[in-house]
Amino acid sequence: MPDILVIGSLNADLVVRAAHFPGPGETISGEDLQIIPGGKGANQAVAAARQGTSVAMVGRVGNDSFGPGLIDNLKQNNVNTSHVQVDSKAATGTAIIVLDANGQNSIVLSPGGNGKVSPADLDSVSFSDHKLLLLQLEIPVETVFSAARYAKANGLRVLLNPAPARSLPDELIALPDFLLPNESELSLLTDQPIHDLPSAEKAAKTLLGRGAQNVIVTLGANGALIVTKEMTKHVPAFEVEVVDTTAAGDAFIGGFASALLQNKLLEEAVRYGCACGALAATKFGAQPSLPTREAVACFAGAQRDK
Repeated sequence: MPDILVIGSLNADLVVRAAHFPGPGETISGEDLQIIPGGKGANQAVAAARQGTSVAMVGRVGNDSFGPGLIDNLKQNNVNTSHVQVDSKAATGTAIIVLDANGQNSIVLSPGGNGKVSPADLDSVSFSDHKLLLLQLEIPVETVFSAARYAKANGLRVLLNPAPARSLPDELIALPDFLLPNESELSLLTDQPIHDLPSAEKAAKTLLGRGAQNVIVTLGANGALIVTKEMTKHVPAFEVEVVDTTAAGDAFIGGFASALLQNKLLEEAVRYGCACGALAATKFGAQPSLPTREAVACFAGAQRDK
């Protein structure tokens, strides 16, 4: 059975490039619309699968033109889709994404079927057949809670990416083995401003005080910060020419999870995740940008030769 179980979202990303983000009441011209497979759950599933890890996905799509394409795309990326349902009463989730000239993104989500993923959807899932669970917050939080509890009861390690950003109860902070926020998510979780490494470390330690076991903060161009009860370690980023940051965080998580399953040390696994995220930022689109294991190995080799 697949080593990684992902319970989360599948989206059709509707992407337009523009010179800048429109302000309130402003209409601007952009490039041609592109429709690309996305959703944090599906992105992380594909990211892990491209590292050669066996992956299964649990989620919902709508009975519309987007749904079959998203399922087929997962299958083409060797992700098991036997627990992805087609919901006849919901639309497929969509994300409206504007990319500016610097490769930064602005995203509006319409949850569609993702908002219907319920604890009952987990009844047919055999958690004991897997080794690691990946969770995000683009599905209802009660389903995330249930999945984390089932996983811990069956001996799985749990990774929670608390995105999109929202406040969370202490129980959900404490359940995962790894909590993986970015700077804005960490700021919202702790109600603290994040503007440099010391402020990120302080906020992460606040989460440890609320029961978090290990906090890995993704910092974009500044790499990642590991904060545990035993250590704090900054892992620098790899320098690349950024084209599109969409799904770079998902690439990090998929790579990090795969590295954990290979029994890499924590710092080594985070560095591997940083390499995956850096490569994803060099290409356009969510899932099309996610690197393969071979691409990461080539990139890491080139970095060592510098």
